[in-house]
Amino acid sequence: MGLRLGILGLSPGNGHPFSFSAIVNGYDDKGFADSGWPAIHDYLRRRRPDEFGLGDVQVTHAWTQDADTTRKLCAASRIAHAVADPKDMLGRIDAAIVARDDQESHWLLARPFLEAGLPVFVDKPLSTDPAILTRFRPFLEAGKLMSCAGLRYAGELDEARRDIAGYGEIVAMRAAVINGWETYGIHLLEAIFGLTSARPAAVACARNRHEQMRVHMDQGWLATIDCLGEVPPQFGLTIHGRARTSTHELRDNFTAFRRLLTAFVDMAHGGKPAIPPADTLCVMKTLIAGRRSATTGGRMVELAEVRIDG
Repeated sequence: MGLRLGILGLSPGNGHPFSFSAIVNGYDDKGFADSGWPAIHDYLRRRRPDEFGLGDVQVTHAWTQDADTTRKLCAASRIAHAVADPKDMLGRIDAAIVARDDQESHWLLARPFLEAGLPVFVDKPLSTDPAILTRFRPFLEAGKLMSCAGLRYAGELDEARRDIAGYGEIVAMRAAVINGWETYGIHLLEAIFGLTSARPAAVACARNRHEQMRVHMDQGWLATIDCLGEVPPQFGLTIHGRARTSTHELRDNFTAFRRLLTAFVDMAHGGKPAIPPADTLCVMKTLIAGRRSATTGGRMVELAEVRIDG
């Protein structure tokens, strides 16, 4: 028997239940046309048929907060079973995907599956509440929980990942993204984590017409992430090294999501963390430090100030 996945939830403006499920299952053209997600439908239609599917994996069950939305999700992404309550999936799936980015829902939705021993992927951000992170931490360390943004796996950064040494000493990285820090700044923060072994030591926020996070890295350089608010789509990263500079527009969601899902499936099969747990917690600490800086007039907040017990 293949790996049976259940997909849970929907957040306003976040079509991950539709895109993730379609990448695994393939999609129905008419169902997607009726789904209300034309941008996702558009990029799915540009992919080759052989790019869909992850071996013997199938999204078999779905739940969202609205029965009509669940019906549309099942029709669009070829999901066989809609359920009225997430717990109805227990005993019928092998792993779960919590595809909501409203972090306040994450522990409530993930907990029954984690406590039943199932591997769970939780959409970003996992949580910026230290008490909730303390609850999640044992599952991260046990290889039962994965959470990240897709741009950790961005295809447009493959060359830079392969030859980051070719940049020489890193001087700075500059990123720009739509909307706000916790839900969208994390995309570029994860992209940076996927490129370098440097990790944040402190964060300071500057505000004018937008929110700028200045992330001081432990190797002595600065990562600047501009969270631009409501502007046309923007996911950009520039890497400045002594020997080389490159600029990357990160737009290929399909590749990033497919790689993310592959990493989750590998974790579900192998029982080993897909991402070092310390990395996931460090990303969350960075988000928390940035929020604290933003609410205290731009004070530089050391990550050492952010405590996660356990």
